Amino acid sequence: MNTGSNGTEVAMAAAEEVKPTDGEKPADGAEPAGGTTTDGDGKDAEKPLGSRAPAYVQARRTLHLSWQVGVFVVGLAVVSAGVAMLVLPGPGWVVIFGGMAIWATEFVWAQLVLRWTKRKVSEAAQRALDPRVRRRNIILTTAGVTICAVLAGIYLWKFGITLPWKIES
Repeated sequence: MNTGSNGTEVAMAAAEEVKPTDGEKPADGAEPAGGTTTDGDGKDAEKPLGSRAPAYVQARRTLHLSWQVGVFVVGLAVVSAGVAMLVLPGPGWVVIFGGMAIWATEFVWAQLVLRWTKRKVSEAAQRALDPRVRRRNIILTTAGVTICAVLAGIYLWKFGITLPWKIES
């Protein structure tokens, strides 16, 4: 399985990183480690792709492979439960995305899918907040509710309310 990372990348990144002391900013004016980083436009920068396993796990090939198998099995169980919840009672899509988030802690392909999904959800939310779209949705919802109410009124006028246990053959 290719996760897009190997143990040397983490070791090199840790060796190059210099953390400032408490309350001190780095000399280049960047945010301290652990803070939100921006890409210059004020947008949050995306996390780098690759494994988020601890360094001691990534340093040992067999341990890292075992870690990946464990993450995959746990993610598969969560995604499978979410798929089952699509037809059974429960929050199916939320659980499926939770399983994808578990996979994204280790696998680059899942990180890319999760980024794409987040971007599409953000775009849909922005479109939904557009006043013209909101007005259209309100009009369509009102029209749908009105049609359902008229059809229910016609049905009740024609057949009345008859409880199922009082229906005569």
